[in-house]
Amino acid sequence: MAAVIRRGVGRLGRKRSGMDVRGYVEGHRGDFVAALKEWVAIPSVSADPEHHGDVRRSAEWLRDHLAATGFPTVEVWETDGLPAVFAEWPAEDPDAPVVLVYGHHDVQPARVADGWDTEPFAPEERGDRLVGRGTSDDKGQVLFHALAVRAGLAASGRSAPPVTLRMLIEGEEESGSPHFPALLERHRDRLACDVVVISDTTMWAADTPSMCVGMRGLTDCEITVTGPETDVHSGSFGGAIPNPARAVADLLAGLHDDAGRVAVPGFYDDVAEISEEERALIAKLPFDEAEWLRTAGSPAASGEAGYSTLERVWVRPTAEINGMWSGHTGAGAKTIVPRSAHAKVSFRLVPGQEPARIQECVRAFVADRVPAGLHADVVFGGPGVRACASDIGSEAVRSARSAMERAFGTEVLFTREGGSGPEADIADILGAPLVFVAVGLDEDRIHAPNEKVEIPLLLKGAESAAYLWERLGRAPRTG
Repeated sequence: MAAVIRRGVGRLGRKRSGMDVRGYVEGHRGDFVAALKEWVAIPSVSADPEHHGDVRRSAEWLRDHLAATGFPTVEVWETDGLPAVFAEWPAEDPDAPVVLVYGHHDVQPARVADGWDTEPFAPEERGDRLVGRGTSDDKGQVLFHALAVRAGLAASGRSAPPVTLRMLIEGEEESGSPHFPALLERHRDRLACDVVVISDTTMWAADTPSMCVGMRGLTDCEITVTGPETDVHSGSFGGAIPNPARAVADLLAGLHDDAGRVAVPGFYDDVAEISEEERALIAKLPFDEAEWLRTAGSPAASGEAGYSTLERVWVRPTAEINGMWSGHTGAGAKTIVPRSAHAKVSFRLVPGQEPARIQECVRAFVADRVPAGLHADVVFGGPGVRACASDIGSEAVRSARSAMERAFGTEVLFTREGGSGPEADIADILGAPLVFVAVGLDEDRIHAPNEKVEIPLLLKGAESAAYLWERLGRAPRTG
C-alpha cells in the first residue's frame, strides 16, 4: 500500500510577498543546498542489494520533503522492485494544464576506492560546486522543482501553482527501470497529463544553455559461437575444421560497410531522419572537435559518412563491439583451435527503430554468416530501450525554451543525447509529449568518481521551471 503524507508546512513553505522568482530562489539557496546535502548522504544505490534499504530511505526522505514543500498529496509507490515517489499539487483552476515531472532518486555505485577524493555520500561544498554521488544525476535536478514551485507561489501570491503539478520520481533508473513500465500502466489514470518534463539530462555548457530534444535507445547482446566439443590441437585439426574465433572475427568485421554504416539488413528501415532545421541548430553549437577527441583520448574521429560528429552520437544509430574473447589469452603460446568464441555488441537506436525488430535483424544477420559446422547463440540483455524525441516546433518545447531563456538571459540551443532512459515508455504509455528542462553538464562526472553539480545552475533550473509553469498555465490544454 502506498504511504501517504498530506500537506505540511516547512522552511521552504513560507511565502514571502513582494518577491520575484529569482529573488526567492537566490534567497533560499542555503536551505536548498542543505536539503540536497541531506538527501545525497543517503546511498540509494539501486544496483546493490545491500543498499536497497537506503533506496527506500531515499524515497521516504523525498516524500517528507515534498510534503513539507506544500504538495497536498505525496505517496511512496511500491513496485516489484524498489519504490518510486508520486506527488500532486492541483491548480486552483480545474481546467489548467497538467504537468508531470519525471526524475529518479537512485544513484550509481560509488566507493572511495574507485578514485573519489572524498567520501561519495558525504557531500562537500566547494565554492559554487557540490561534490557527491547523485548531486547532478539526479537528486539535484529533481530537488530544484520543489524550490521552483515555492518560488512561483511567492512571486504570484497564489496558494496553488498555475498548472496541476505532478511528480513521479522512480527508484530503479540506474538499474534499467525494470519495473517502471508496469508502474506507469498501473497508475496511468493518476499520471494523465498534458506534458511530461524530464530533468535528467545535460546542457551544452554553463555559458551555452541548451535543451535536449531527443535520446537514443539501446539494445545489447552477447554472441557465442561454438565448434568442437573441446579445444583441439591446431597441428592436428587446424585448417581442416571451422574455427569459432575466426567466425566471430569475420562476423564482427562485417558489422559495418566501407561508409561506416551498419551492414545488418533491415537496420535502417524505420529510421526517422531529423529535419534540416535541427541539423542547422546542431551545427550552430560551439563544438570543438579537437578538444572532444582529447577528452576521448582518440587521435581521430570516424563513423557514418555524410554526418557530423555530433550527428553521429546524437541522431544516428550505431553498432559497437564492446568486447570479444576466445581460446588462450594467458602468457605464452597454446596452439589450439578454440572450442568457442564470444563477443558483446550494443546497438544505439534512434526514433523509429523498435528494439524487438532490431533484435530480429541481428539474429538473422548472425545466422546467415556462421559457417557450417559451427553453432551460434545470440542472447539479448532484455527487451531494450526505445529512443525518444521532442517536436521542436511544439508549444511545449517553445514554452520550455522561452522559460530557460528568461532564466539564463540568453539564447537556448537544442541538443540531443547519446544515452538511453525510460522516456519513450513514459511518452507512449501516458500519450503526452516530452520536454527536457535540465541543467547538468557533461563535466559533472556522472557515473564517475567525484561527481559534482554547479549550484548556480540548479538555481537557474528552479527559476526556469517556475517560469515554465507560469507560461503553461496560460496555454490551452492539449489532451
